[in-house]
Amino acid sequence: MLQTFLLGIDRFSMAVGHAFAWCIVILAVGTSYEVFVRYVLNDPTAWAFDMSYILYGGLFLMSGAYALSRNAHVRGDVLYRLWPVRVQGTVELILYFIFFFPGVTSLIIAGYGYAHDSFGYLEVSVNSPVGVPIWQLKALIPLAGIMLFIQGVAQVIRCILAIRDGEWPAKLHDVEELEDVIAEEHKQHDAQKGEAA
Repeated sequence: MLQTFLLGIDRFSMAVGHAFAWCIVILAVGTSYEVFVRYVLNDPTAWAFDMSYILYGGLFLMSGAYALSRNAHVRGDVLYRLWPVRVQGTVELILYFIFFFPGVTSLIIAGYGYAHDSFGYLEVSVNSPVGVPIWQLKALIPLAGIMLFIQGVAQVIRCILAIRDGEWPAKLHDVEELEDVIAEEHKQHDAQKGEAA
């Protein structure tokens, strides 16, 4: 039951992360178009800069919970990976409550203020004469904070289970790090060598 709950949160974070990953395609097409019209036709667009930071900002904000669910954030794990699982879980649990939840809660509260004000006067970009609306980007700030908070709750539960059981609970595996794939192949190769000998 608890594992189903955790994987459900992971699936939600993954679905949102995958949906916003399409921003990369739109960014690539839009930027390529801008480069073509700017340098070939000598007719630059007025909206390309706004489009790039709005889409990249949306991608960055809404992929945070997905990255957290996959342990994809940058971390200094030189010592961490050498610790026993129970020590890893204990340290992570403490750090979630000291740093993560206060920071994410601040993001939600401050982000709500920014989003509310921006939506109130339908804020537009001051970086171009087109006046591209940017209130929707600011609306993503508290939403991203809420998603991070929910994923953080799942991570805390995983820490507690790791402390209790001595092993990390299963996670979704939709993408694998190349380093992990190579390490697994080496293990299998070494096991086959051992059986052959």
